[in-house]
Amino acid sequence: MNAIAAVSAAWGIGREGDLLFRISGDLTRFRALTSGGTVIMGRKTLDSLPGGRPLPKRRNVVLTRDSAFAREGVEAARSLEEVLSLVEGEDPETVWVCGGGEVYRMLLPFCHLCRITWVRAAPPCDAFFPNLDQLDQWKRLEAGEVLSEDGLEYQFVDYENRAPARKAGGPCRT
Repeated sequence: MNAIAAVSAAWGIGREGDLLFRISGDLTRFRALTSGGTVIMGRKTLDSLPGGRPLPKRRNVVLTRDSAFAREGVEAARSLEEVLSLVEGEDPETVWVCGGGEVYRMLLPFCHLCRITWVRAAPPCDAFFPNLDQLDQWKRLEAGEVLSEDGLEYQFVDYENRAPARKAGGPCRT
């Protein structure tokens, strides 16, 4: 399992239920990496998508506490254990955690790789991705060149989890 996010300089990912940035280069990369795979998100993240519809050309798994939640094209999971069970047996390279903040915190220990779009800006935010630079088990692998779009500078940065958890309740050091 992997995680993918666009973060601000302060590791912010959203404000008032919306993304902080709409960068076409980041969205193109997101689509290329996740298409044909499985995306895992929270219900609020699903609701923030156009029309609240699932992402096309992907299996959409939504983690929610709402026992009545149902939406066409979406598989609902009510617990961490259920999410892990739903993706068990899939190629872990094709499973992507894509938000929001609470879902990232829950599933990050199970991720092997994080693909981060690091944006050199610090807008106000109220949702955050865990700061991987401060977590001992995460190692920064490589950073791409600094790109620019619509006045925003950004960079693709990969991180590797040196000790991913294998199952719920397993070792977790984040």
